[in-house]
Amino acid sequence: MSRLNRYGSPLVFLFLVTVYTACSQSEAKPPEVMVFKSPTCSCCTKWVQHLTDEGFIVSTTDMNDVSPMKRKYGLPSNMASCHTAIVGGYVVEGHVPADVIRRMLKEKPDIVGISVPGMPVGTPGMEMGDRVVSYAVMAFTTDGSSSVYEQR
Repeated sequence: MSRLNRYGSPLVFLFLVTVYTACSQSEAKPPEVMVFKSPTCSCCTKWVQHLTDEGFIVSTTDMNDVSPMKRKYGLPSNMASCHTAIVGGYVVEGHVPADVIRRMLKEKPDIVGISVPGMPVGTPGMEMGDRVVSYAVMAFTTDGSSSVYEQR
């Protein structure tokens, strides 16, 4: 039995193929992340691996000094960490967990980006056994103000 006969008519078959193709193409594309990091920083490399493991498509640019990128993308100095990333038009600074990045991309808040300032133990890329310190993921805006986006 041919495909056309099984589905009744060429129009029904064409309709089914069109619906299947549209559904397949509408599945969410993995987020693409552009990371600026030091070539010698192992915690940055671990954070990139965390994002890759979580399904993000990550490209990296190694730089001896990442501070020009921080300035270019409007990162307030009190939000700084060791690496800077761009995803979905937002700045992501430091060891922000993948699930928080996904939340931001879904919610689309009116902010410049999010940051985990410093390098808190237990954040992705800063694992030290079972040690985890409490930390905040901060949101920041164009005027430099910040607020807690998520507490961990």
